[in-house]
Amino acid sequence: MNPRQLGRTLHLLGLAALFAFTLFPFYWMVSSSFKNQTDLLASPPVWSFVPTLANYAEIWADEKVFGAIVNSLIVASCTTALAVILGTPAAYSLARFQFRGKKDLWFWFISNRMTSPIVLALPVYLLAQSAGLLDTHLVLVLIYLSFCLPIVVWICTDQFRSIPPDLEQAARLDNANQWDIFWRIYLPLGLPGIAVSAIFSFIFSWNELLYALVLTRSDVRTAPVIATSYMSGYELPWGKIMATGTVIVLPVTVFALFVSRHMVRGLTMGASK
Repeated sequence: MNPRQLGRTLHLLGLAALFAFTLFPFYWMVSSSFKNQTDLLASPPVWSFVPTLANYAEIWADEKVFGAIVNSLIVASCTTALAVILGTPAAYSLARFQFRGKKDLWFWFISNRMTSPIVLALPVYLLAQSAGLLDTHLVLVLIYLSFCLPIVVWICTDQFRSIPPDLEQAARLDNANQWDIFWRIYLPLGLPGIAVSAIFSFIFSWNELLYALVLTRSDVRTAPVIATSYMSGYELPWGKIMATGTVIVLPVTVFALFVSRHMVRGLTMGASK
C-alpha cells in the first residue's frame, strides 16, 4: 500500500470512528427505549434483548406528554418563524447598507450569544411574573426569540454578503425597488443560509430546558420539562425517559431532513471570498 492509499485509508477510518462516536449516544437512547427496566440496569450492559413497546405505551397513555409535545411544537414553530421574518431583513440591511452605529449593532447581535442563560433566569422570571406572562406560550416565544434572532442575523448576514452586488445593480436598472431586490434576489439566493438558521433556531427552541422549567407550571410545560418530571428521589424510570427523549429528537430529525440539501451550502457559503 502506497502512502497515498494509506493516508486515505486512515482518513476513512478516522471518519468512521468519529461517526460512530457521534451516533452512539443516539443509538443508546433509542435502543434503551425498547428495553425493560431489568435490561436497562444490567451490568455489564445487555446488547441483545427482546424489544418492548411498553415504555412508549406508558408515555403516550399520559396525556401530559402529548400536551407537552404540542406546546413544544407551538413555541418552536412560532419562535423560528418570527426569528426568520425579523432576522432576514435585519441581515440584509447589515450586509448591504452603511449607516451610523452599524458596527455597534452588529456587536450587540453577536454579544447576545455570549451571555449565559442561567445569569438571566431570575430577572426574566421576575419580569414575566410582573407582566402576568408566567406559564404562557408568549413568554417562551419572546425569550427564545431573543436568543434565536442573533443566530439568524449572524448566518444570513454572511450569506447575503456572498451574493454579488452586480445582481442588485442589474435589478435597479430594471426599475426594481428595494423590496423587490430583497424579495426576488436575496431571499431566493440566500435560502441555504436561511434554512440553516431556521434549523438552529428550531433545535434551540425545541430542546431548551432552563427557561421552560423556570417560566412554566402546568399549562405550557414543554417536552424536555416532561422528560425531567419522571425523575424522583425514589425511582429513575430510564425506559420512559429514553422513550420520551426519542420522541423529542424525532421532530427535529424530520425537520432537518427536509432542509438538509440546503445545510452544507448554507454553512459554507460566504466562508471564502
